[in-house]
Amino acid sequence: MSMNRVYKFHAWLIKTGQQNHPPALRRLLLWCAATSSPKCLSYFRALFAYIPSPDTFAYNTIIRAYVATHSSPSHAISFFTQMRQRGVPPDNFTFPFLLKACARLQLGQDVHTLILKLGFLSDVYVQNALISFYGGCGSVERALNVFHAMHEKDLVSWSSMISSFTNNGFFNEALALFRQMQHAKNVMPDEVTMLSVISAVSSLGALELGQRAHNYIKKCGLELTVSLGTALIDMYSRCGMVDKSIEVFDEMPLKNVQTWTALSTGLAVHGRSREALRVFYEMKKAGLQPDHMSITGILVACSHGGLVQDGWRVFKSMKDEYGLEPMLEHYGCMVDLLGRAGLLCEAYEFVEKMPIRPNSVIWRTLLGACVNHNHLVLAKKVKKRLNKLDRYHDGDYVLLANAYGGAGRWVEKANVRNSMRAIGVNKKAGSSSTSVDQITHEFISGLCCTDTDTDTATRYVPTRRHGKTQKLHFRHGSDTANIITYLYIFK
Repeated sequence: MSMNRVYKFHAWLIKTGQQNHPPALRRLLLWCAATSSPKCLSYFRALFAYIPSPDTFAYNTIIRAYVATHSSPSHAISFFTQMRQRGVPPDNFTFPFLLKACARLQLGQDVHTLILKLGFLSDVYVQNALISFYGGCGSVERALNVFHAMHEKDLVSWSSMISSFTNNGFFNEALALFRQMQHAKNVMPDEVTMLSVISAVSSLGALELGQRAHNYIKKCGLELTVSLGTALIDMYSRCGMVDKSIEVFDEMPLKNVQTWTALSTGLAVHGRSREALRVFYEMKKAGLQPDHMSITGILVACSHGGLVQDGWRVFKSMKDEYGLEPMLEHYGCMVDLLGRAGLLCEAYEFVEKMPIRPNSVIWRTLLGACVNHNHLVLAKKVKKRLNKLDRYHDGDYVLLANAYGGAGRWVEKANVRNSMRAIGVNKKAGSSSTSVDQITHEFISGLCCTDTDTDTATRYVPTRRHGKTQKLHFRHGSDTANIITYLYIFK
């Protein structure tokens, strides 16, 4: 909807004396809401001020318009406050719009109390909005309470709860709920549901579950849209099946920049850098303009493949060819590219000349490269710069200590370890996970001291995953410092 059309319609209403006629006014308000541009919102607000007695529909429409722009959620809440002050009663359509605004501002839990007070808590639209609201605020338990309290759940209810689980890192719970949904009556998953499921599978790296999800999409007859196809490409890449990603890519009737980027990034992280570059240039031939994410992915490809000249060419083309201003992550990719190639002094000079201030991640990338190439002088210099930005990061000390150990300089290694203890920095436990027969196994290892009263060392390692859990305990060695490994099995 263009603003010119809105202006013309409003002028016609004034000319014919219908500017306060309810049906015509509703149509004008809906047209303004459909435009949802900042310019239109200003016009909408001025128009709203001239309405003698705005009703519930008028307030709902302007609240919805401000929520739709993503830029002014506070204005949406202000109009709801005005609505209450003027005694205009909200309805079941008011609260879904209001809760979206509250979720973006991470506030508004009192709205739940108001919903209960006004008797809208049994309305399915309001219940679904509450699930999304709590999920967006990270209150998954409250979202689940609302979900369980619902007498009737529709597709949006299930999808919202699965999305809440996925977006907050409860991937196993998301998949378990999806399995329950498959047994529910009169509910069939749609594209939104499957996007959340695929995202959960991608995060777990569970290939078998991913293949089942893909087959289920085919079984349900869901169209391979740009969003679904891109999500499947990313999922297969994360699970190590890059060739399957290519198959999905070739099957897609329509592709956008994100689709091409997902494929090139997948090829990049699996060492197929030349293929990633080819995909990048094919995307350009297809008439699509690379964005910041596309450039990041292709710089990763150049870094993993040692393609220094190609990397420089892509980096310089950001401004010269695409009009994109390099961001911090692009500079980080270049540091990684130069560092992996052993061009450490060039990388250090590049960081020093950056037009934006380098953060700890960039210096840490360079430190890792210095350690890998055994350049201890530069590593020590970089570590001093890191201390000014992030003194308490355990990995920086471990990297430098290992570098000294690798060079046989045990005194310096001991000094680094002692400095860690002096300022209270402890090495965090490393972990890895694998999926076998639809069960995710997570291995967590850490350095622990043997309990003086027992023969075994134990430590509780918290995990965000829930469900049935077994903890198997392994002890290696009999020194006062033992490596303890925990195996968590999530069923």
